[in-house]
Amino acid sequence: MSTTETNRAVARRFYEEVVSKGRLEVLDEIVAEDGTDAAGPALGGGGRAGFVQHITWLRQAVEGVTATVTDTVAENDRVVVYWTIEGVQRGEVFGAPPSGRRFVGQSISTIRFRDGQIIEYEVLPDRLGIVQQLV
Repeated sequence: MSTTETNRAVARRFYEEVVSKGRLEVLDEIVAEDGTDAAGPALGGGGRAGFVQHITWLRQAVEGVTATVTDTVAENDRVVVYWTIEGVQRGEVFGAPPSGRRFVGQSISTIRFRDGQIIEYEVLPDRLGIVQQLV
């Protein structure tokens, strides 16, 4: 398997195993120790701990969260992931108070890799589209 295909497979594992199933232990395998999640510092942590905090927050705020990869574009050490998130809002999401409403949203993430592990992660969700479903 080429490096590009390995990176695509790791990106899919992130969404399928970590986000959707909550298997935080997988982060030890797929995220470099010095990996950075752009949302991590806002949640109080960097490195792998930032990823743990981001996923923990997400899974608490969105009951039954499911992340479905719809497409990927990969080149060299980068993978762009187009994905859909869905679930029921139980905590604050993008400033919207808990509503108990089900929502579906689109997101695009850019992920950079080193030796088959994530070293940079950034996500651009459709905040407006999601919040409109919650209020």
